[in-house]
Amino acid sequence: MGIEDYGGGQAAQSDVLVVTTNDIPGYQVTQVIGEVFGLTVRSRHLGSQIGAGLKSMIGGELKGLTKTLVETRNQAMERLVEQAKARGANAVLMMRFDVTEAADVGTEVCAYGTAAVISRS
Repeated sequence: MGIEDYGGGQAAQSDVLVVTTNDIPGYQVTQVIGEVFGLTVRSRHLGSQIGAGLKSMIGGELKGLTKTLVETRNQAMERLVEQAKARGANAVLMMRFDVTEAADVGTEVCAYGTAAVISRS
């Protein structure tokens, strides 16, 4: 597994620009649409929990859980972009992730931000 498998972000061909900043150099915000989010909850399977428990005793990265979290974050991002597009946005500003445990059965990942319409300045 290479470093590209642990990265996130969006595909280059997406028509919605997602940034963590308030502004985008070279662009102006012409319309603020409002908050959008993408949410997913993933449960951990028994095998990964046992493996993680054993690995935690000897130390080191929990690669299976890392991969699952990356996939989960990417799914939340895809849903964020879908919601922004459905509402007529071509950008999401101030994107953030929120990760919490969901009732001891899994992990909830929420990608959220402000949907907007931008144009080149």
